[in-house]
Formats: sequence, C-alpha cells, structure tokens
Amino acid sequence: MNTKPSPSGLSEDAVTVTRVADRQWHALDDDLVVGRGYAERRADGRLFVCIDAWHDAAFGRLAEAMLAEVPTPLHAVVDEADAGLTARWQRAGFTVRRREWEYAVPTDPQVTGLGAVTPPPGVTIVPAGQADERLLRAVDRAIRDEVEATAGWQSMPAEVIPRPAGDTVVDPSKYAVAAASDRYLGLIRVVTVNRPRIGLLAVRAGEQRRGIARALLAHALETLHRAGHAAAWTEVQETNVAARALLAGVGARPVGSNLELEMQLRPKSQPEPELQPKPEPKPELGR
Repeated sequence: MNTKPSPSGLSEDAVTVTRVADRQWHALDDDLVVGRGYAERRADGRLFVCIDAWHDAAFGRLAEAMLAEVPTPLHAVVDEADAGLTARWQRAGFTVRRREWEYAVPTDPQVTGLGAVTPPPGVTIVPAGQADERLLRAVDRAIRDEVEATAGWQSMPAEVIPRPAGDTVVDPSKYAVAAASDRYLGLIRVVTVNRPRIGLLAVRAGEQRRGIARALLAHALETLHRAGHAAAWTEVQETNVAARALLAGVGARPVGSNLELEMQLRPKSQPEPELQPKPEPKPELGR
C-alpha cells in the first residue's frame, strides 16, 4: 500500500472514511490514503485514539467517523509543541486532562551529585536482575494499591506495554529494588531500547522521605553511566511536585511535554456506541 501527502485544496467532500479492521480506519481521497486512525485499549483499561492525517479535512472526517463508533471516555496523547494537532483534537471535542514533562537526566555522578548517596540504615539496593520475583511482585502490587487508593493509578504516566491481565511487572530483570530484611520497600525500572528510559520509580507510602527514592535513582544512573550512557529519559506528571524536585536536584532538564487529552462524555442526544468488530470488505488502497 502506497501513501502520499494529501494534495493542497483537499475538501471534506472529497474524503471518504472506511473502517478497514477492528478499531482501524482509513481516510481516502479517491483511492489514495490521506489519513489513518485507530483506537487502542491500553493496559490500564483506558481507550486511546490516534489519527495520522496530512490535512485538516482528512483529520476531521476520521475523527467524525471514529467518534461515532467508539465509546467514551476517550483519550489521546499529543506533543504539546504540535499546536495544530492539539487544536484539531480540541475541535473534535477533547479537552486537556494533564501535562507530562519529559526530562533528560544526566548519569555522571559528578554532575548529578549522587556519587556519595547511600541507602538509609537497614536498607540495601538489589541490582536489576537479582531481585526475588515474589517480593518484587509484592512491592509492586502494594505500591499500586496505595496509589489507587489516593491519586489513582490513572494519574500516573500511561503504561502502554501489553501484558497478561493482572500482571503489572513487565520484565522482572529490569527492576532494581530497595530491600529491608523481610520485604522490598521501593523499586526502579529502567528499560533500554534505543535509549535508556526510567519507566517507574516508586517507594511504599510508609517508607517515603527516608532517601530511598534518591538511593534507587543514584544506583540506576550510576549503572547506566558505567554502561556508557550519558543520559536517561523519563516522564513526570506536571502535578508531581516531589518527583520534579528530585529530578531538578540531580540536574535533569525538561526537553519536551506531552498533553493527555480526554473526551469524557458525549452529548445526551448521541447514543453510546458499542466497540465491536464490524466485518466489511477491505478495499484495495493506493494501487
């Protein structure tokens, strides 16, 4: 299938939208694909929509067709620097729910000032790949339950890695933990694909303000530094003052921001659709 940028002057009347698979749509100008849209149920249960289109007309028709077929609430994530895309979603009925800042975090202890940081008495750092999986899953579950009982886990950065239902530890080998004699008190997850990313840093509620998070961060950054990585990346919700202060204190710098947009409810005059597969012929596109 070949796709090309939409020609200038494309009008909404010239665009047709076809549902090509479950939760996938194409916008066509004659037989040319000028936009794509899809809906994805993420691991935290929320439904996210995405539209990739080269023209306002194609975006508008895709949004109209998709929103008529998928149930609310709906979510979308956009780069805040892309004002045009943000405006398109807002015209479709979405509002800003929250902002996440992306940070570049230096790893050199001489830059971070974490070289002399040690865990508090009675706490040791267990490196990634060496944690007891049973205790790791227990502390992960405990922390998630604590967050859910307060701010709610949906206030955390969106987690998009597929996993079996109920399994929240993606890969045990990616977690370093802070350990007491009989249980784990906190954890940090670092995943390196194209670049190292700190996906989760958390400490049990009753153990916070003891320097455990700082010790976990110091360990993870030093490990990355020894492996030759000059920086790591992470995302923090704008309202998470403690996390932002921790990162600022080690020399991290914001390099961008994402907006999570939300459509909470439809107008009462519009019935709530069921998101079910709708078999239909798959067109020959862009040939």
